[in-house]
Order: sequence, then structure tokens, then C-alpha cells
Amino acid sequence: MANNTIRLEIITPTKMFYRDDVELVVVKTSKGEEGFMAGHLWARKLLSIGPLKIREPGASNMKYGVIAGGYIDVSTTGIMIYTDAAEWDTDIDLKLATDQKAAAEKYLREHRDMPDDDPNIIAVQKGLARSEARIHTAKRRDKLLKMS
Repeated sequence: MANNTIRLEIITPTKMFYRDDVELVVVKTSKGEEGFMAGHLWARKLLSIGPLKIREPGASNMKYGVIAGGYIDVSTTGIMIYTDAAEWDTDIDLKLATDQKAAAEKYLREHRDMPDDDPNIIAVQKGLARSEARIHTAKRRDKLLKMS
């Protein structure tokens, strides 16, 4: 492994989503988007539902995806991301994500009298946040495709 790379592993409950050396990984924490690379001080942080950006060694472009929260563990030997779900921008169905967002918004409107800590409300809010992140990522992908 070169000095400017570090091993990144992204693990979901069902699979090893990604395992390779990277120059940079950017994820959304509670403080906003943060980047991690080789030589970064030890860190363990909670992740929000949001974008995933990876720069692989020698690549001129980033790889983009979405993760469903979780946490990141950064050490001198590697970066581990544990998340409930992850997907690449190329796998996102924009129409499906838009439909899921509309369904979540409708549910929340129809159940606005329920307490915020109701498990169903919490689950739908998480689904809404994931749909919004997927839509944003897919639109960025489609914009880049039109430009090329």
C-alpha cells in the first residue's frame, strides 16, 4: 500500500459493499461532510444518511454513492464504515426514489398527530432522508452524464 492510500471497507448487514485502497473517503457526519485519508488521526464518528464519495488511487474522478447512516472507524491501519445500506449512484432508480419520497411525505402528513418518537414515524423519517439523499445523488449523476 502506498503512503497516500489506506484500506477502506464498507460493510452492510448483508454484504461487504466495498473493500479496496483509497486516497480519500468523504461521508456525512453530524458536523457535515468530512473527509478521511491515510495519516488521519484516529476517529470514530456517527454517520448521517447521505452521500459517499471515494477517490481511488490515481483516479481523476470520484466514485459516488449513498449510505444509510452508521459509523466510521478510522485507524492507522484502515477505515471501516458500518452502515445499514449502501449503493452506488449508478444503481439508483431516480423514479423509484422520487416515488418513495412522495409516499413518505404523504404518510407524515397523514400522521402528523402522532408523536415524533413513535417508531413508525422515526422509520418513515429515515426513509424520507434516504430517498432525498438518493435523489440528490442520482440528479448529480444525471447532470454529469449530460455534460459528457
